[in-house]
Amino acid sequence: MVAIVYAFLVGLCFGSFLNVCVARWPRDLSVIRPRSRCPHCGHQLAWFENIPLFSWLVLRARCRCCDESISAIYPLLEVGIGTLWAVSVWHFGPSFTAIRVAVFLTILVGVGLTDVKHYLIPDGFTVTGLLWCLGTALAAPFLGESLLFAGPYDALVGACAGAGLIAVIGWLGEAALKREAMGMGDMTLMAFVGAALGPARSIATVFLGATIGAVVFLAVVYPVAVMRRGRVTPQTELALGGRALPPVEMPLVPFGVFLAPAAVIMLIWGDRIIGSVFPAF
Repeated sequence: MVAIVYAFLVGLCFGSFLNVCVARWPRDLSVIRPRSRCPHCGHQLAWFENIPLFSWLVLRARCRCCDESISAIYPLLEVGIGTLWAVSVWHFGPSFTAIRVAVFLTILVGVGLTDVKHYLIPDGFTVTGLLWCLGTALAAPFLGESLLFAGPYDALVGACAGAGLIAVIGWLGEAALKREAMGMGDMTLMAFVGAALGPARSIATVFLGATIGAVVFLAVVYPVAVMRRGRVTPQTELALGGRALPPVEMPLVPFGVFLAPAAVIMLIWGDRIIGSVFPAF
């Protein structure tokens, strides 16, 4: 219980730092300087105003200087990451595996948030994750690590396989659609995921992410786009001469949002899924 509580507190700190990364990295800003400020009045936060969760509660969700409200998104993310860390320690015990799982999930949450908000996956998340996975893969054999993550050789091959598959899909998509289909962020994301999962599970992650994305697209994105097209104003009808509706304008769909949960699924149940689909493996 002590380890779980401690993991939750550590997770709160990582959640607070994740708030900074999500806000600054998409704008190419440093996450170290300047110190955190109020987005309304620019007041630089003192140390006691920057304690994860506690400061937000004590300040009653308002800035100490301008009295403007502080978004609940910040403490919610902190509590969410803290919960992930606590659950990791609860499930795997106070072990190196629990730390690796917690860091892996934290980075994927950051990837999903920035991709859905900015259509961008910062290298700060993916390159850091790639180096972390490769480094911990080397250290794991000496620390009694379980087989949840890939070993050193499979981590290297998996990073190449994940990034390479995304590069091939992006090239084919660009040739078919005559526009960029995959960004570099997706490639570095799958290099990071592949280093954690190994080649087989990283390839399966891409296909599972595509499946999740297709379901969301058909169930949510496309119907919403069609509904918006159907809301034609009288001026639009007159301009069209009553002969046709405007074409469906499809919004961009950030692939990293679907790759992140797919990677979590493959980390936990990947071997079981692959074994049931391809018994020979």
